[in-house]
Amino acid sequence: MDSKTDVREQSALVQSYVRSSEKQIALYKRTLFVVSISQIFGGAGLAAGVTVGALIAQQMLGTDAYAGLPTALFTLGSAGAAFSVGRLSQRYGRRAGLSAGFIVGGLGAIGVIFAAVMNSILLLFASLFIYGAGTATNLQARYAGTDLANSKQRATAVSMTMVFTTFGAVAGPNLVNVMGSFAESIGVPSIAGPFILAAAAYILAGLVLFILLRPEPLVIAKAIEAAKQDHRTSEDTNTSRHTNNRGIIVGATIMILTQIVMVAIMTMTPVHMNHHGHGLGTVGLVIGFHIGAMYLPSLFTGFLVDKFGRITMAIASGVTLLLAGLIAALAPGDSMVLLVIALSLLGLGWNFGLISGTALIVDSTETTTRAKTQGTVDVLIAFSGAAGGALSGMIVAVSSFPTLSVIGGILSILLIPVMIWYRRSRI
Repeated sequence: MDSKTDVREQSALVQSYVRSSEKQIALYKRTLFVVSISQIFGGAGLAAGVTVGALIAQQMLGTDAYAGLPTALFTLGSAGAAFSVGRLSQRYGRRAGLSAGFIVGGLGAIGVIFAAVMNSILLLFASLFIYGAGTATNLQARYAGTDLANSKQRATAVSMTMVFTTFGAVAGPNLVNVMGSFAESIGVPSIAGPFILAAAAYILAGLVLFILLRPEPLVIAKAIEAAKQDHRTSEDTNTSRHTNNRGIIVGATIMILTQIVMVAIMTMTPVHMNHHGHGLGTVGLVIGFHIGAMYLPSLFTGFLVDKFGRITMAIASGVTLLLAGLIAALAPGDSMVLLVIALSLLGLGWNFGLISGTALIVDSTETTTRAKTQGTVDVLIAFSGAAGGALSGMIVAVSSFPTLSVIGGILSILLIPVMIWYRRSRI
């Protein structure tokens, strides 16, 4: 009897949102707020692996050739998590999928800490794989804000959640020395200190979503779309009933190419700087600028994508990444200023690509399959990042960091012909 009552109450709650545009707007704003708060913690969690993951492996293995493996592993782990989070979200809602993903990522970070204490490379690799769940969830959280957004708000909704990621993501690398000292004070190797922050941050992000993301935005969005389809009163509904497979493919291509280039160059920058005498604090500063450029420009990127279009901003992404690769290749190893510029442009180009690609994916899907499709696309993004991370160390080992940067820059301009083809195919 109680379960039937709960079902009726839940149904009545959903229908109250379907019938009230004011409640829909209020829930849209609340969802953006809750997801944004979780992204502050999520950003701090992902920064740990970016900043010291390669250095931990370098110390344990004693070689640069496999320094890209940590990035490859937690990116590979994020692929499996993206698939699972997408399907959990499709079946049970964003709250269940996102909170589970963040908490699992936090457990992975705890495993990395134990691996550093035990000097166990196998435990390190396994834990980094699990830690990748936090990376995938942090990325998929951007979709939650779009569930109740209209077609002219989607890129802006993505950008708003990403802006808040900046606070944690920039703070994380700049707390490397502080967390290192704290780690030593409790008997943990200093280089694993950032993962203590990551564990706490990911678990807190999961708890924020689990407690506060109510009512479930994706469930409400499905009910709203179903009601519109029944009445056939919205022109947008008639369009949204059909999945645009070409749009999905192009949106995925944008994000895959930008992910490969960004991860490859970013992964080897700390190792490159270490070889030229830069300390952990300096590395953290450069990576902090990079991560800040990945997220902070979202203040404007969402508006630009909604105003000038997905294709235009995807082309801008390719050009910006090309500049980043060329500057990174030409910068002297001891020039922190040029490395900051190169890594900032690298983050900015990734930002343009992610938001334009994400908006294109949302435009091209319907609510009944959207979360599942988004999860599948993020699996491909994760695999591409894993490939970029793994190959980056090997390329640098047999050649050099400038060679890697040039290859990344050349790869990024493939976005231009892809966008020209897509634009012509729509005419």
